[in-house]
Amino acid sequence: MKNHSGMRPQDIAVLLKIISKGNTPWRHQDLSNELFISQSEISESLHRNQVAGLIGADKKKVYRQSLLNFIEYGLRYVYPAKPGAMVNGIYTAHSHPFMQHQFRSEINYVWPTERGSVRGLSIEPLYKEVVKAVILDEKLYKMLALIDVVRVGRMRELQIALEELNKMIIE
Repeated sequence: MKNHSGMRPQDIAVLLKIISKGNTPWRHQDLSNELFISQSEISESLHRNQVAGLIGADKKKVYRQSLLNFIEYGLRYVYPAKPGAMVNGIYTAHSHPFMQHQFRSEINYVWPTERGSVRGLSIEPLYKEVVKAVILDEKLYKMLALIDVVRVGRMRELQIALEELNKMIIE
């Protein structure tokens, strides 16, 4: 059995991608192509998630309540984010359209990308290719943006994000 060398930020994105696929069958190659992560890294991620108790031994069934518990109680400590420089990007955190309907804010948070259409304070995404992946999957985009609310949000924003993540993950 391989050693567990600790979780990596993209491990959360892999689990959320599996959830976003719903009942659609998938292979490692599908996750690799849709998340822009190598197949070997997908395999390693699934192993780390299995050892951490976030996915079953078959590496197909996400333990959704365990994932939610980790998101609520551990994520902001393990993968904290601090707003950075003003850059072009795409909305994340409380600037995502779902959160904009809940709160007004004068400052946008964005994932940096040269093709971004809005300016805002940069938030480092969980992994390098997040922007490419979320363009292909609106549900994944919303979940990862809500994850950023958990990473950087205040209590009122955090509560809304956790409620919505609960709806999306537990279904």
